[in-house]
Amino acid sequence: MSTGFELLARDGSARRGRLATAHGTAETPAFMPVGTAGTVKAMLPDQVRETGAEIVLGNTYHLMLRPSAERVAKLGGLHRFMDWPGPILTDSGGFQVMSLGQLRKLDQRGVVFRSHIDGAQHSLTPERSIEIQHLLDADITMVLDECTSWPVERRAAEKSMRLSLGWAERSKQAFRARQGYGLFGIVQGSVFDDLRAESAKALVDIGFDGYAVGGLAVGEGQAEMFRTLDATVHLLPQDRPRYLMGVGRPDDILGAVARGIDMFDCVLPTRMGRTGKAFTRRGELNMRNARHAEDPRPIEEGCACPACTRFSRAYLNHLFKAGEMLGPMLLTRHNLQHYQDLMREIRAAIEAGRWAAFREERAALYLTGDIAPAA
Repeated sequence: MSTGFELLARDGSARRGRLATAHGTAETPAFMPVGTAGTVKAMLPDQVRETGAEIVLGNTYHLMLRPSAERVAKLGGLHRFMDWPGPILTDSGGFQVMSLGQLRKLDQRGVVFRSHIDGAQHSLTPERSIEIQHLLDADITMVLDECTSWPVERRAAEKSMRLSLGWAERSKQAFRARQGYGLFGIVQGSVFDDLRAESAKALVDIGFDGYAVGGLAVGEGQAEMFRTLDATVHLLPQDRPRYLMGVGRPDDILGAVARGIDMFDCVLPTRMGRTGKAFTRRGELNMRNARHAEDPRPIEEGCACPACTRFSRAYLNHLFKAGEMLGPMLLTRHNLQHYQDLMREIRAAIEAGRWAAFREERAALYLTGDIAPAA
């Protein structure tokens, strides 16, 4: 196996592991901040590292359009380009291509699409996707797949899943195996258990360094996502990392870890930070709300981020009301810290054999809601 994965502890189906790559290790369960275009929005790389993040995500679709994979390679690869010395996973572009709707034409060969930036026509095949990710020097490369939209009829989901399987096989053939670099397959099939099973079996037969579950968190709802994971995850190899793509909120992560998932990514902590929303152990806060205007408390007691150790809710409310860019920067930093703190606590709970108790405690705390300041 090109990348190394070691299982260090189990507690029920929850797993504690370590992923080794050419650019270092990542402790799992891991949350990967999304650096779509070579940057985690509103953050310096050092600030992302300070949260405890060890691996970040880049995107094939966006980077191929601007500045181009060839230019990034010429300038020393994505690690050097964005000043991230640690592991990088690159999404193959399948999800972004799905979202283009009428701007794309898809067949067995790949997809022809028009850029959302300037309308120029481009082609993305499994081979080209793998080549782009190689030029970027991604530690973990994802096969090109079609992310099934929602809602979807069974016949369309089946056709899409089989198309993705063909692309996965071609991606494997195009991938240049080398020490410390891995290729992950992506299980598709929407919410249809037999399609998920067929996809998982075929991908395991092809053989990958890790396995992602794609096509979820696209509108089907948490209960259906968890049900689909229950039907899918146990079909994947125990000795390889499992990655749930594009998920999600903290309670989504807790439920997925309970079902054996090791890796996550999601735009929510950064996107919500930019729009004034903060994650806390007691739920989500909107820092634009008037009730924070004279509140001297931090967003969350005990949080080590600069937003909490140096500033009040009142100040953050002022920044967003005034349209100051420091507001989104501070709240993004806080949200990323919240997610990395959660992952550290999850890993510690699994190691200590108290995963179930930890999950119950977090759920109970979340339900208490934010506590108003004393009169």
